[in-house]
Amino acid sequence: MPSALDTPQGAAELAESLLPPLGNRWLHTQAVAQRARQASAAVPADERDLLVAAAWLHDIGYAPELRDTGFHPIDGARYLETLGAPSRLVRLVAHHSGAVYEAEQRGLSAELDVYEREDSPLLDALIYADMTTGPAGQSFDFGRRIDEILVRYEPGSEVHTAISKARPYLGAAVERTTVRLGNQPM
Repeated sequence: MPSALDTPQGAAELAESLLPPLGNRWLHTQAVAQRARQASAAVPADERDLLVAAAWLHDIGYAPELRDTGFHPIDGARYLETLGAPSRLVRLVAHHSGAVYEAEQRGLSAELDVYEREDSPLLDALIYADMTTGPAGQSFDFGRRIDEILVRYEPGSEVHTAISKARPYLGAAVERTTVRLGNQPM
């Protein structure tokens, strides 16, 4: 299976083996993968399958059996490494949706720094897919998604602080993807 992890089907199968017991997290993941498919025109044709695969796998680190650091981007990336997943897929999962900001809040910057972050249309599109999809798979615009996260997490918490700091970075990624898709800004 390792060679199939960077394909939408292989990634979906792995996600489905881990996330359904998590309820809304599974609904969110399915919708993020669908949004990634819809946004795939924002990336080069040869990267579209990788975008959708990364979308399927972006939250696998929430699966209780994968919990190590307690920070899902790192835990997911580490698990994918053990499966022999392609390095780029591992790095996309590690750095999805501004993970660097939350890693800093959690004192896990060194652990995340092991995975090089790329600045690319692909990472932007992954952020777009995640940051325009609500916690139960709802379609949200970027502002509503950020507001929803800030309401869900208590002020002063690692997530609330990280998302507040990451908002300009995330917004810029969503904006770039929106422009690449030829749509109006969200």
